[in-house]
Amino acid sequence: MAGRLSWGLGDQAVSSLTNFVVGLYVARSLGATAFGLFSIAWVTYGVMLNISRGIATDPLMVRFSGVARASWRTAVGQAVGTALVVGVASGLVSVLFGLLVGGSLGAAFVALGVVLPFLLVQDAWRFGFFAQGTGHKAFLNDGIQAVALFPALVLAARYDTVVAFLLAWGCSAGVAAAFGWVQTSVLPRLDGVRAWLRDHRDLGVRYLVENVSNSGSSQLRAYGLGAISGLAAVGTVRGAEQLLGPFLALLMGLSLVTVAEGARVLRQSPHRLWHFCVVLGAAQAAAALVWGLGLWFFIPDDAGRFVLGSLWDSSSLLVPAVTMAVVGASFTTGATAGLRALGMARRSLRSQLIASACYVVFGLIGAALGGAAGSEWGVAAATLTGSAVWWWQLRSALRDHFAAVPEFPVASGSFSQAELHSASEEMKPA
Repeated sequence: MAGRLSWGLGDQAVSSLTNFVVGLYVARSLGATAFGLFSIAWVTYGVMLNISRGIATDPLMVRFSGVARASWRTAVGQAVGTALVVGVASGLVSVLFGLLVGGSLGAAFVALGVVLPFLLVQDAWRFGFFAQGTGHKAFLNDGIQAVALFPALVLAARYDTVVAFLLAWGCSAGVAAAFGWVQTSVLPRLDGVRAWLRDHRDLGVRYLVENVSNSGSSQLRAYGLGAISGLAAVGTVRGAEQLLGPFLALLMGLSLVTVAEGARVLRQSPHRLWHFCVVLGAAQAAAALVWGLGLWFFIPDDAGRFVLGSLWDSSSLLVPAVTMAVVGASFTTGATAGLRALGMARRSLRSQLIASACYVVFGLIGAALGGAAGSEWGVAAATLTGSAVWWWQLRSALRDHFAAVPEFPVASGSFSQAELHSASEEMKPA
């Protein structure tokens, strides 16, 4: 497990470094307003990415982690093919929207639409490798993207526009996506997309809604903050989040493998899943707090300005709020891994919808009351509230699971016999 987690961390470190470098280039070169425009395109990409993950790679991680190689090859071909279809379809919508809107915003959406298929296919290969338990291949794939990114950024810097940086970032992902085929000798199976969606619709539909509500809430909050306080406020918030970038790499890296590891724990020692999730979430939350305090107390202004340029003066004031938001999100990852490992898509969907609603409402109320700072403190309150909801749902899901499968031992003492009886009564048909 430690080895697989290490490859997850290493892979995400490389992936996040490439995204971090792109963000820094734009922030330092173009200023707060242009960085706000880039951030609008970025969160839109996040929505498309989560659509792809919900119907393609999330079911792959849940149902094809650690299976025989032949089964994995068939599944990963169908999953990557599904991601490609999502990328092409969403890319066309983005291009059409950009042409309709026009101006700088429209040009950014056209550029995003061109590169969306590359970005989503490369991400799908990564998840496929982790489902197979070969995280070193995902690490190598992201390394190829990083190598391709740097000359692309040098070329983009000559034009010094948001469009150029978006194209550089996306085309480097295209190089890595092509390399994924070299690594696996598996082509994306477009003829298997319909079968994939049909066979996994019980998970895919719920994960799709769950993921879209997650990334969609970020998109709505960014759009709302821009409308209320301007694009510069969006850039300021994004700049503060960039400061947490290295830790978010840790968070995302673990999330690549925690569902697969949780599924393994469930198969081998089901009564230990609760402890696995608690340790996972608490460790990440503690690490986030340490990182945020380090930024707040030990980073001199000169160093901050070197990293973020003029954005540092406004973004650094948001570090405490961003830290608390990331602490809440980090603790939530433990419960998320547990619910995904259990295949409790209904409960995870319910948790995500509540958390996303809190995120949008609290974030926009905060923006109306206090601009960028108010919005970020609202988000911090929302993530902590959402974390409580996720953990309550995981506790209930485990109680239901043990009640439904009585031969699994309840040695941890986390759930009483009365609770198990109550859960079994709830599971009876009306």
